Amino acid sequence: MTDHDRLAAHFAAGPGHAEGSTTVAGLLGELAMLLDAGGIPDPGREARDIIAALRDAPRFWTTVNGHTVMSGAEREQARAAAVRRARGAPFAYAVRSAAFRRLTLAVDERVLIPRPETEMLVDIVLELMKGRPGGMAIDVGTGSGAIALALAVEGAFDRVLGGDISADAIDVARENALRLSPAAQARLEFRCGSAFAPFHGERAAVVVSNPPYIADGEATALPPGIRDWEPAVALFGGPDGMTTIRHIIRDARIVLEPGGWLALEVDSRRASWAVEALSAYDCYVEISVRFDLTGRERFVLARLRETK
Repeated sequence: MTDHDRLAAHFAAGPGHAEGSTTVAGLLGELAMLLDAGGIPDPGREARDIIAALRDAPRFWTTVNGHTVMSGAEREQARAAAVRRARGAPFAYAVRSAAFRRLTLAVDERVLIPRPETEMLVDIVLELMKGRPGGMAIDVGTGSGAIALALAVEGAFDRVLGGDISADAIDVARENALRLSPAAQARLEFRCGSAFAPFHGERAAVVVSNPPYIADGEATALPPGIRDWEPAVALFGGPDGMTTIRHIIRDARIVLEPGGWLALEVDSRRASWAVEALSAYDCYVEISVRFDLTGRERFVLARLRETK
């Protein structure tokens, strides 16, 4: 048994923990010991972040509320998060949540952790649709539902559909949808299936996707927090990382309305390849690449011709 396993067992079974009270300050100490035993750098900061995340509060909340008594459920939730973190789980998986734009999403090992770059993809889609209210948005490979949920909340679409090949991911997305207002929920629908299979017969004003784009052979170069924890089906895009991207480019034209937009998030190594793939079809015009906040080629856009 490792040191942090012994500590976890001690805190779980120690006298008075099940029924007694624990203040925020006391819990911070317990969590810091667990995290330190697991080799987590700056365990005090991580302990504060865990409690703040579970409370959906800023980090300073723990500093000004040290004497606040935590409920039994909160204590157990925080300790479980610290144990997961000490065992190597990414922070979002440890606390079972991640921020995305205006939303706080439930996330776990069934879905990718939403990234800030993907928040920019939502901005781009909203910009493309400015002045064109209504219509449908389709999110291919929705995962936690982050993009679809944000578009339902912030956009003016009549309907937003999200699809994923993973039934587990769809379960997470549907759970996240329950956190939205009834009006936003009414515009949303999540369907299980590969690429565009769940959207047969639909017509969309925009198709958006953050598809798997890492080449199979690049797995060993990934940080352990990604490689060992995040779902492979959402990471790897075949021998050159382009398999899913090419399928989306090929089939988006079937569901897009004339004049509709395709918006993809890729990595900088594959943006030019995506442009080449789009250019192979006469139906796509206004093909362009946009940069992320670090100046990397990240987003590839194309418009379906008005007439076919």
